[in-house]
Amino acid sequence: METTSQAVEQAPTAEGGQRALSARRTVDGYLRAPFPWYGLDEAFTGPRWLMQVGTAADGAVEHGAIGHGDEPVVRAEVTAEERERFAVVVTVAANPVRRSADGTGLLEATSVSSAAWLAGVGLLSFTWPGQMDHTLRDDWLDQQTETAWALADDLAGPEWSTLSLPVDGVPTPFHYRESEFGWVLAGSTEQGVHVGAYGRGMSAYGIGFAVVKDIEQYA
Repeated sequence: METTSQAVEQAPTAEGGQRALSARRTVDGYLRAPFPWYGLDEAFTGPRWLMQVGTAADGAVEHGAIGHGDEPVVRAEVTAEERERFAVVVTVAANPVRRSADGTGLLEATSVSSAAWLAGVGLLSFTWPGQMDHTLRDDWLDQQTETAWALADDLAGPEWSTLSLPVDGVPTPFHYRESEFGWVLAGSTEQGVHVGAYGRGMSAYGIGFAVVKDIEQYA
């Protein structure tokens, strides 16, 4: 019969096994992608963590995100000093217009606007304006999501400026905008993917992007 002390010693092992399994399931989605993933380049030495991938109806991986810095959470009444410092990099496969898996329709092409929209919505997902009751947040989020889509669809508009940042060491133009909630940017790479990013507490002007050499190290 197992003693109490043995059970206590084995519990962390089982818990660790569950965490490892969860991490494996997470990284498996990234490993299925037929395109390279991007993250911040080696100049960033802080924590890195996987978020989630987005798939088409047939299960094909179309985009995903990798976080850097503090893992953000949704909190109301957060002061500037308490806000997390993070940057999330979104990689989007550059797909043309194509037929759906069942052959009944067409899937929209992806573009820099796709990356800008995903980044804009991503930033909103970790935002909760102070003084707002939680029951109103869904309505606010719906409204802001529509605004993010409209902004992403007008990258030449006055809300955006141009920012040059290194991608695999090559200066690359990005569309960039700031808001009271943080910053959002989007551009394309020579590797056949679009890159979006969002964050706060970390300056967008000092970051660079690079292909992730081993995504499993992030798990």
